Amino acid sequence: MKIIASQSGRFLYAILAVPVLVALGFLAVFVLSERELRSVQLPPPFEMPPVVDKATVERGRHLARTRGCLGCHGQQLQGVDFSEEWLGMGTTIAPNLALFAKQYEPAVLEAAIRHGIGHDGKALWSMPSYNFKHLTDKDTVALIAFLQSAPVIEQNLPKPRFSWSLRWTIATGAEPHMVDLVAEVPALRLSEGDDPQLARGEYFAMTSCNECHGFDLRGSWQYGMTTPDLAIVAAYSLDDFRRLLREGIAIGNRDNLRLMSVVARGRFAELSDEEITDLYAFLSSLAHEPVPANVSWRPDP
Repeated sequence: MKIIASQSGRFLYAILAVPVLVALGFLAVFVLSERELRSVQLPPPFEMPPVVDKATVERGRHLARTRGCLGCHGQQLQGVDFSEEWLGMGTTIAPNLALFAKQYEPAVLEAAIRHGIGHDGKALWSMPSYNFKHLTDKDTVALIAFLQSAPVIEQNLPKPRFSWSLRWTIATGAEPHMVDLVAEVPALRLSEGDDPQLARGEYFAMTSCNECHGFDLRGSWQYGMTTPDLAIVAAYSLDDFRRLLREGIAIGNRDNLRLMSVVARGRFAELSDEEITDLYAFLSSLAHEPVPANVSWRPDP
């Protein structure tokens, strides 16, 4: 009987130990993922000028439209819940930017926009800050000024939450956070001393097109999505390229480019002729440049 009782006791302890071990496992994943998200260094505080003019706010509105802020955060910056589109990631929220800009200092907004660091000092995950790394101070001021000026449209949004599977990939280093991705964006190759048109075109491309086409604009294949090398623009005439950007229609009257057609009509339709010409000149020049190897956005097959 003692033997049976001893065996029963060990069996009971084993049963009780299972939920404890599972809880400890979840706790470890949470702690490790939080440690990873908090292992970032805040940039120097960004300072806004005390007064901005209407032209600056209008420039900010143009940036918000052409760089995709309205596409993710809503046409009135009211915030959007992407949880159903990004299944398995948890509760993924693009916050109410008009409200956010009134709740937090410009330094907090700049840290999120250009560095991928949230208001709580932790690395962001879904905000494409790599797209804004090279945004100039002047344009950053304009964008923040526009966000601050926008009326707040009330929107009931759930609190963002990472799924456990996403926390696992962050904790193990399998999924980089936004600060890591920002660090991977290459430097601009051109400066004010170079061809002004090419420099303006590179600036636009590296603050817009690199969101989808790889941080170096030479194409990307990851997460089951492939986007082309933008050197392909050399195959377009300027008129065809203008039509692609403003109408989402490619050579051969192809209007089913999926995301590109949506982005063109929603963002790029507002581009000026000068912006399109600058972008065309720069992207066409990529055909003469080698494609960088060993980059994370074009992993080896």
